[in-house]
Amino acid sequence: MVVGEDVERLVRKHHLVHLAILLIIILGIGVYLIATTVLIAKDGVAYIEYAKQLAVEPAKAMRGTYLHPGYSFLIYIVNKLVGQFYGGTSLGSWIISAQSVSLLCKTIATVVLYLIGSLLVGPRMSFWAVLILTILPDSAEYGSDALTDWPHIMFLVTGFWLLLLSVKSSKWQAFGFVGIIAGLGYLVRPECCQLVIYGGGWLLLRLVRPQREMSRTRTVGCLISLLAGFAITAGPYMKFMGYVFPEHRIGSFARFVDMADSNIDKIGMTSEYFAGFVPIELAKGIWKFSSNIHESLIYYFVPALLIGIYYHFQKQARREEKFFVPAFILFNVVVLLWLYCKGGYISRRHTLPLVALTIFYVPIGLQLISEWFARLFFRTDAETYWEKSKSQLCFLALIVIGMAICVHKLLEPMRTEKKGYRTAAKWLKENTTEKALIAVPDRRIGFYAERPMIVFDDRIPKGAKYIVKIVKDQDKSSTPYQSLHEEQSIYINERDKKDVLIIYKVM
Repeated sequence: MVVGEDVERLVRKHHLVHLAILLIIILGIGVYLIATTVLIAKDGVAYIEYAKQLAVEPAKAMRGTYLHPGYSFLIYIVNKLVGQFYGGTSLGSWIISAQSVSLLCKTIATVVLYLIGSLLVGPRMSFWAVLILTILPDSAEYGSDALTDWPHIMFLVTGFWLLLLSVKSSKWQAFGFVGIIAGLGYLVRPECCQLVIYGGGWLLLRLVRPQREMSRTRTVGCLISLLAGFAITAGPYMKFMGYVFPEHRIGSFARFVDMADSNIDKIGMTSEYFAGFVPIELAKGIWKFSSNIHESLIYYFVPALLIGIYYHFQKQARREEKFFVPAFILFNVVVLLWLYCKGGYISRRHTLPLVALTIFYVPIGLQLISEWFARLFFRTDAETYWEKSKSQLCFLALIVIGMAICVHKLLEPMRTEKKGYRTAAKWLKENTTEKALIAVPDRRIGFYAERPMIVFDDRIPKGAKYIVKIVKDQDKSSTPYQSLHEEQSIYINERDKKDVLIIYKVM
């Protein structure tokens, strides 16, 4: 008994050391990226503006956009706290709030991911996996930007962890918590409802093939609890908006649809969005999906991921893991390919959740590769302690090389190549009146200038007082709008001095 308690205490201490190291690294990288951010993501402007509207007219704000309110609501809450020290109504306060929400959610998600990894692959491999995820450039940058990715992943992985625990406990209350977390995650991004699909699928399988630890009656209770938890948290928003998925107008509640499509902000909704599936588009989608995974894993970690998945599921995966992980991979791949065929795009932001929940198999692959290297270069069969140490040395070398590649990419401030946007915004703020309407090619220019804006391409919008136009390097000799008065010319990127932002005044 004493020995068992000592082992348990040692294991707990081991977990705390791992988590302490991970959190220090996460917060260090996150704070650095926030402090050096040149420009937030374009979508971040929409989320912050939404948060401002939620603070004044929440019902009208939700009716006026397809964006789910969860992330913007968190920005509003944090801004109330930040405002006590930073000036809650200032632009800087809103930006810091948005970035802080992302970093906080990433920190919580990291703890949960470590716990998931400890269940699936053990504490040691889980530590290395989460460390690799922490320093991947996409993962780090999205976690310090004004984006929904890590808030979404936080709810997704928390629900996934609870789902694994629920299957072990077979308690209906546990499945109810999974449903609640899925519903809260749905309010950030609708993809979080996939937790209900996995949990429901598992429970339906148990109804068909009941097992000793879970009778059919208990299974039905768990299924009802799961669905009820999701309905309680996500249902009111669905009813209010009139659709299960408002962004894509899927699952209409005909009785409650009273909003005009003209009132909905259709950012990113193109006329090609509802194009049909064709084989060539599917092939392009598979290629784009594969490219995104390779880029997110900086190419270097991709072989280890594939080797690790194959080996682990052949040799070590448990029953629950063999169901939930393949289900997660299959669901996300299908949804992303559907998204590409319908909308013509898949970004690395879309593939990040898939990377986050499969990262556990990368260290397993690296371990196998290091053993192969040890046999090849040291002619060892990795049986003795000394021979195993050579294998571990190769493993650490592979980790260090990957980390060096990632750190090199992280040293450059986010979007420093678009510093000219901030310079143009500063000029507009200092040289125009507060009510002057600005026509801009990118929402962030007007956002940072704190001026009313219209996003345009070529035609001068009616009522605009100033026009900001991007002029490509090859077009400088024949700049557009020569009938207008040119006020300022600014390089977008001071390093290459190619593309220019020209500010015109409408006379």
